[in-house]
Amino acid sequence: MEQGSSGARTPATPRPPRAGVRGRIGRLVSEIAKFGAVGGAGVLVNLLVFNFVRHTTDLQVVRASIVATIVAIVFNYVGFRYFTYRDRDKSGQTREMSLFLLFSVIGLVIENGVLYTATYGFGWDSPLQSNIFKFLGIGLGTLFRFWSYRSWVFRALPAREPVTRAETFLEHEAPAALPHPDGAPAGRR
Repeated sequence: MEQGSSGARTPATPRPPRAGVRGRIGRLVSEIAKFGAVGGAGVLVNLLVFNFVRHTTDLQVVRASIVATIVAIVFNYVGFRYFTYRDRDKSGQTREMSLFLLFSVIGLVIENGVLYTATYGFGWDSPLQSNIFKFLGIGLGTLFRFWSYRSWVFRALPAREPVTRAETFLEHEAPAALPHPDGAPAGRR
């Protein structure tokens, strides 16, 4: 609450959302940072599970990578929904989950396609080579996922600026435009 010139407390006016190019750039930088934090943790989960499965089971390289990618997809969904995109529309969660899984599977194909090509196309199958191409595949898949998740899965809510303008109109301009209850025209009170 702010204090007016008469000493009476007046309600604080809400700050309008950041507008213009600077505001959009600021929101995009914040979104990229949050996406990067969740994605970075997801990369660690992916690589740790990949190496664990690869060295403790008899699964082939690409199959171990697919298992690791699926674990990372589940981890990332929770991080994106409840951290990166927590302020986004939550009304169609069935649609959201379906699109998330669709784009995650495409990302999985991109990611593991790189590893498959390196392993079976070029014969690069040492643990170091597998991790390098796994990491490269994660990078390419991440670029696709960032674009698809922000564009199709976690859609932004409509801007709130028109509501702020309407509230301002109702608080300041509308009372002067409405007739007074005693019948006096507006402006003659």
